[in-house]
Amino acid sequence: MVSATNVDANAVNTVGWLSSPGTNIVVPVYQRQYRWDIGGCEQLLADIRAVADADERTMHFIGSILSAANSDRADGAAELVLIDGQQRITTLMLLVAALHHTVRGTDPALAADLERVLVRAADPARTKLRPHRAWADLFEAVVLDRLEDGGDRESRFNDNYSFFRSQVSLDEAPRIWRGLQKLEHVAITLGAGANAQQIFESLNSTGEPLRDHELIHNYVLMGLTHAEQTEIEDEFWVPIEQNTGDSIAAFWRHYLVMRTGREVTTIGERGVYDAFRAEFPRLERAGLRAAAAEWKAYSEIYRVLLDPAHAADPDIARELHYLNVFGRGMYPLIMQAYGDHEAGALSTPDLVRTIRYVQSLLLRRTVSGLTNARLVARLCRARADGNDALERAISRITPSDERVRVGLKYSDLPHPAYVLGRLAGVHDPADLEVEFIFPLAPGDAWSGDGARPWSQYSEDEQNSHRALAKTLGNLTLLEEGLAERAADRSFPDKRDAAYARSSIDLSSELADVPAWGTAAISARSAALSERFLQLWAKPPVVAIDDDDLTPILDARKRRGWPRGWQREWDYVEYRGEHWEVYDVKHLFNRIFKRLWADSRESVIDFSARRGGPVYDAQSWNGQWDALDDAHFLYMGWDSRYMLAAVQGVLEEAGFASEVFVKYSYIGNAMP
Repeated sequence: MVSATNVDANAVNTVGWLSSPGTNIVVPVYQRQYRWDIGGCEQLLADIRAVADADERTMHFIGSILSAANSDRADGAAELVLIDGQQRITTLMLLVAALHHTVRGTDPALAADLERVLVRAADPARTKLRPHRAWADLFEAVVLDRLEDGGDRESRFNDNYSFFRSQVSLDEAPRIWRGLQKLEHVAITLGAGANAQQIFESLNSTGEPLRDHELIHNYVLMGLTHAEQTEIEDEFWVPIEQNTGDSIAAFWRHYLVMRTGREVTTIGERGVYDAFRAEFPRLERAGLRAAAAEWKAYSEIYRVLLDPAHAADPDIARELHYLNVFGRGMYPLIMQAYGDHEAGALSTPDLVRTIRYVQSLLLRRTVSGLTNARLVARLCRARADGNDALERAISRITPSDERVRVGLKYSDLPHPAYVLGRLAGVHDPADLEVEFIFPLAPGDAWSGDGARPWSQYSEDEQNSHRALAKTLGNLTLLEEGLAERAADRSFPDKRDAAYARSSIDLSSELADVPAWGTAAISARSAALSERFLQLWAKPPVVAIDDDDLTPILDARKRRGWPRGWQREWDYVEYRGEHWEVYDVKHLFNRIFKRLWADSRESVIDFSARRGGPVYDAQSWNGQWDALDDAHFLYMGWDSRYMLAAVQGVLEEAGFASEVFVKYSYIGNAMP
């Protein structure tokens, strides 16, 4: 076999590699700044804990580290220029530093092992990793605990180091060290003739990136024997693929929303996969079979949702067919309900009623100009407390009859074939055509009464007709042949030639109307609106129109803000109170202070389990706020961590379902 001459790649133990006296690393000038946030640190620590608790053969692979030998030093000292891997190595060094500072006063042997990872053998005043020169001194001040050298400046180094200090206690230090020693990576060192940029791009972007469901597939099967992989593949994965077809990626997202009661982001390439790993952090063989059986069962339900003809009950099939008019956004909720129905825990009439209420919710909100995005997770959470809780949750966010009447009178009718078909009692209007009684583009000779032509209507009259052209009052259904007769004719001609001959009551009723204009459209809209409100009724509980509020558990931090537009929320509703709170940082502060008064035990339990953000001493520099003389709230977290902490502590206290945020105009506009 011929060996490569310009690339040396070896699988190595990460801690052993870093501890080696010959491993001294510099970050080149062109590298970006260090950007890992608290969430990334939290995931790394969770992975280290998991591998620490696994058997001795289990290791954790952190990817590849790409470097090149540095031949530019005047003193000839060997260094590696880090091309790819800066974020991971920097974070590991911060964790090791936090661990070192925790144990150095009580465990000198472990402290010495950790120090070999951190500092250069030839110069203990220098760290093994030397970041970009613009922030190298700050990094070394944090890692070497030299705050007088600038370590009190705010930075990601400080934040993440402080996070690790808060999370790892002295008693847990041996466990974390055991996990660190089980990390592995591929060390790729380039020779003088290698093209570093080309290799970097090859590592990161060769071919089509794996999609979420492919990553899930690999994650599920990796670590099994070949025989076990074949067994799981044939018994579970292949049927899941057959049931979901091209919609397999959507199936996994909807399944995770259903299971977790949280929205699953699709921003980036791994949002669903990351949510799956968080929900199934360890998949051993016995647990894997049980989980896979559940996935397969829900994939069979998903098959029914995609094609309601597979439903055994005709009433359920009909309602699912109607539901699909609105897309698949409510599939997680219906999967949940259908699963209970198949298990015998939900009757057919109750399942049908649930699907009908969901249709009413979606249609009424659309008529009222409200979005249907980010509703399903909150409904899944509500349904976990029973069907009554679900109906209360649906009622809260379903627009009132009054609001719907206004929308039907003045707004374009959404899904007109579906709505008109249901009003007319037609299950499938595929062979019927939506007819505009007043045409969208009337000719000069068109007339609503047979006497005055369109050309003689005033500008205001014409504009008022056009404004109502797509509303409920001006629409009907016609058989195909009759629709051809009605085309481009004035109302009296269409009335006699088409409407009077139609078997559809919505059209045949028009045979008794003497003339057509804005008054007739409004009158018909009012009459049909009452039928609409009966057919798409609200649950008869808790009549609240909630101003399009977002439950706190569904709130998410937007990516960024244009200058001058930092107002994310208009207000926050806390357990019936109206709070003028406009951003995450102030909400974080107010929630923890309020719960310190209302539910102190919940704050203490949450903070103890998570390792913060409440501490009994201000143990490091940064922004703090006192809860009392002996407890302090650290305010130096990034905004995503703060939002997650708010959500978590409210869940701990049992108040999450009673807290809502109202996104501002710009807050809704930001991705």
